Amino acid sequence: MTTFPIKRLGFFTRLLDQVDAAERYRLATQQIVQAEKCGFDSAWIAQHHFHEGEGGLPAPFVFLSHVAAHTSRIRLGTGIVTLPLELPIRVAEDAAVTDLMSGGRLEVGVGPGGNLSAFTAFGLESDQRHALFDNNLALLKTAWSGGTLPGGDKLYPSSPTLVDRIWQATFTVSGARRAGLAGDGLMLSRTQPRAPEAPQASLADIQNPMLDAYLEALPKGVEPRILASRTIFVADDRNEAMRLAEAGLSRMRHRLAATGNFSSGSLVGDLIRAMDVHIGTPDEVIASLKADTTLQRSTDLTMQVHSIDPPHPYILRSIELFAGKVAPALGWAPEVKAGTRQVA
Repeated sequence: MTTFPIKRLGFFTRLLDQVDAAERYRLATQQIVQAEKCGFDSAWIAQHHFHEGEGGLPAPFVFLSHVAAHTSRIRLGTGIVTLPLELPIRVAEDAAVTDLMSGGRLEVGVGPGGNLSAFTAFGLESDQRHALFDNNLALLKTAWSGGTLPGGDKLYPSSPTLVDRIWQATFTVSGARRAGLAGDGLMLSRTQPRAPEAPQASLADIQNPMLDAYLEALPKGVEPRILASRTIFVADDRNEAMRLAEAGLSRMRHRLAATGNFSSGSLVGDLIRAMDVHIGTPDEVIASLKADTTLQRSTDLTMQVHSIDPPHPYILRSIELFAGKVAPALGWAPEVKAGTRQVA
């Protein structure tokens, strides 16, 4: 049997509960608290501007500072900060303050961003996003490492080890190679579009070449950090899980229809396949995840319930089932702090 090397378990949310913004923030905080209680190693939140249905949070460091006050151990990450839209020195400052307030628990995922209309609102050109990303990331690293900034100043307050906690998100082999060359962590998405010439390719078919490029480019002696995000919904009853999936995934029907990829005659079945969803009872989800060969080389597995987006109580239960039954079957074990008494 294949041994999975999953070292760390994460929970990810785009804050998409079907409520107003304030309630989204309250429920997401509860979900992260539940993840910490269940032994998760990290919690990640996305940054999105403007589009309520795509993501509920434009200010990730504000939110993570709030979550830090409600948790004590779980690491807190951005997945991602859309770096081309930001002033990199402000990101450096906000991240440093958040890291200090959380006791050094911050992880910083960054990426070039996919919402191109946002660039217009920010007075930027979307076709410049990759150049902006490269320039802003270089300045971010200079600030965190204590280098002299343009004008002669240096960052204060300082949290210099943040430079070792950068993760780059990408959809491409070239992006994975760039993350490897930099010695940064690599963030893989829960699903990716299929090329027209390979519409039936698995997610592993797309992402394993990215892993090859990342590992080949990684400097000698640098430990790989590979975070694979996956849509995972674990439930006590399969029929209940499928009922909730049909309700949630049907909101994504227009996206699937645009691809013409209706193959099984079952809307929910097509959506589950097209969006790489792992769903069902713990045993079903274990089997589904074990078939994903990308996970055999990942160090971090992060679960999210998007785009099923079940009601809040089901998210809490899914977190509990994933940590208690699914993740241990993939080789994960909760971290035991020195001096902590374990109860069988």
